[in-house]
Amino acid sequence: MSSDNTLSEVLDVQYFIDHQRFSPYQWLILALCFMIVAADGFDTAAAGFVAPVLAKEWGLTWVQLGPVLSAALIGSVVGALVAGPLADQIGRKRVLVGSVVIFGALSLASVQASSIEALTLFRLGCGIGLGAAMPNATTLISEYVPAKHRGLLVNVMFCGFTIGASAGGFAAALLIPAFGWTSVFFAGGVVPLLLAVVLLACLPESVRFMVTKSWPAASINMVLGRIAGTPVEASRFKLHEGTEMENHTPVLLILSTRYRTGTLLLWLTYFMGLLVYFLLTSWLPTLLKDSGTTLKQASLITALFPLGGGIGSVVCGYAMDRVNTHRVVAAAYVLTGGLLWGIGQLTGEVVLIGVLIFVAGSCLNGAQVSMPVIAADFYPTNGRASGIAWMLGTGRIGGIVGSMAGANLLQAGLGLGAIVSMLAIPSFIAAFALLMKDFVAYKQSHAPVISEQLTPGSE
Repeated sequence: MSSDNTLSEVLDVQYFIDHQRFSPYQWLILALCFMIVAADGFDTAAAGFVAPVLAKEWGLTWVQLGPVLSAALIGSVVGALVAGPLADQIGRKRVLVGSVVIFGALSLASVQASSIEALTLFRLGCGIGLGAAMPNATTLISEYVPAKHRGLLVNVMFCGFTIGASAGGFAAALLIPAFGWTSVFFAGGVVPLLLAVVLLACLPESVRFMVTKSWPAASINMVLGRIAGTPVEASRFKLHEGTEMENHTPVLLILSTRYRTGTLLLWLTYFMGLLVYFLLTSWLPTLLKDSGTTLKQASLITALFPLGGGIGSVVCGYAMDRVNTHRVVAAAYVLTGGLLWGIGQLTGEVVLIGVLIFVAGSCLNGAQVSMPVIAADFYPTNGRASGIAWMLGTGRIGGIVGSMAGANLLQAGLGLGAIVSMLAIPSFIAAFALLMKDFVAYKQSHAPVISEQLTPGSE
């Protein structure tokens, strides 16, 4: 980009971002989104860490605790489906701040719960906020990072979820013995509420959203100037994306003829990935214990499955910025399926099973984390938040199905080898669906050129 950022002609916003150095201001946005996702991870995992103590204090069975443990996941489906279209209408920042306030406030309210019904209700509401936060953080950061680094940087942001969930475990170990189980929910409420104040002061609205909604040129120039480090004085702005659906609602856009096939394939891919993830994380300890390992071995091997998530995310993100994004992620799903099939053929090889579980977890987590990057690249600005959010929402339904399927498969008398081997099938389906999505993207890239979206940048 030219050093002269005082422009009278139309400014191509994405070209501008792609050809600037990654500025301290963009690092700030990335850090804030990372903290949102970390807080999301902490509160998502919180119920699992307090469950053993809660069961003992309240005299509950695991069956009675089931609704508490699943309420946030169910709420997150609702939050994702509602928040995406809302963010495409009123802005990413407003929905993000609102979602952080919701899950922070309801986590704090959980401290006052005196019955299992009240706690379940609070966790359900907390899940709505959690489901709204993740897709909008992804959308916002994907619209602020250069295309050449998008895969890596968005995946780095997603590592916040794993770090937040792990922090929940350490916090529980320190807080519960001293202050009781409510202290975990207290921490999970206060930190997001403080973060919301910081977000209001420091987090900008998506510059691409501002262009599509014809915000005043001064507001757009101010943000672009912070990225460039020098004043920007453009009068008009443009985005290279279609305008034929701009008068339709975001949900109708992602389900329109142009995007429908790709949308359904993204949903199928993410659904299958979370089905595998939640079945394993929910039932692997039981499967390992029933196969003859000790409880300690079962716990340690299960902990290895998500542990490699950060490695897988960074490797996938790095590769996606250099080669075909769909094929990189599809390869990760294929590796996941192959490794799970291999694990299913082993009996009594505890160390080898642990190693393969770690690698399979790295591949699956890397693939799942990379999916929002593919979705962000696929949809235009006025449907991007909806596209990402609805993919995440339908995927979480896969997580619910996976958790339920594990119980049914165990009840049918299937063991570790059979169940884990069977999980290769949804992994391969995910890979196939993504390769089909790649074919759809190829067809889209060779479709007739659609006019550019222009805005005067003023109301």
